[in-house]
Amino acid sequence: MDLKNIKLEDIKLDDIKNKLLAMADKKTLIRFGIGFGSIILFLIIYYSIVNPIVKAKQVKIDDMMNKKDEIALFKQEIIKAKKQMKKLRPKYEKHSTLFHSKQEVEELYDNLSNYAQANGLVISNLEKKDPVPVYKGKSAKKKKKKKNKSNIAYYTIPVKYEVQGNFLSYLKFKRLLSKSKKMLNFDKESIKVIKGDSTGAINATGTLTIVGLTDEFS
Repeated sequence: MDLKNIKLEDIKLDDIKNKLLAMADKKTLIRFGIGFGSIILFLIIYYSIVNPIVKAKQVKIDDMMNKKDEIALFKQEIIKAKKQMKKLRPKYEKHSTLFHSKQEVEELYDNLSNYAQANGLVISNLEKKDPVPVYKGKSAKKKKKKKNKSNIAYYTIPVKYEVQGNFLSYLKFKRLLSKSKKMLNFDKESIKVIKGDSTGAINATGTLTIVGLTDEFS
């Protein structure tokens, strides 16, 4: 276009206005397209990369909070258990001084032979039976079918014996056993004089019941 040959009367204001609007619309569309594209790109990055990371972090945070609650509950249970143990300790210590442990039962079982020999007695039979649970408040026979160990008060360990010898020696034998600080009882005792023996020897049979600790024989 030759600007020198353009006459002012030939210039139309509407044409100039339309050309300016056309140029403005192109710039606006370009800017709008760039802005809209940026938003789309942001959303793609957020939902494909950022959002999964945020969700994973949130899961870890929730898990940590749950574990904190579990730890707090566990601590409360420990405190409660310690209080119960402290409350039961005097009772346990009292029973532990009267009841036999497994090792003490074995030692007593061996001492029966030693005490008999020391008093000139001959043991013809010595048989240790299986421990029998005794339940709280009731006998073991009535509660035989129950398997709840928490209801067991203690165990009795029956030991059947048969000895021969002098009657006074047998009394000494029993006296030695009775000096034990642990609980034991002579049950079903039977004493018979051996016929034809000029020394007056006797044959004694019976059951010695030993009381054992619950946690040792459960």
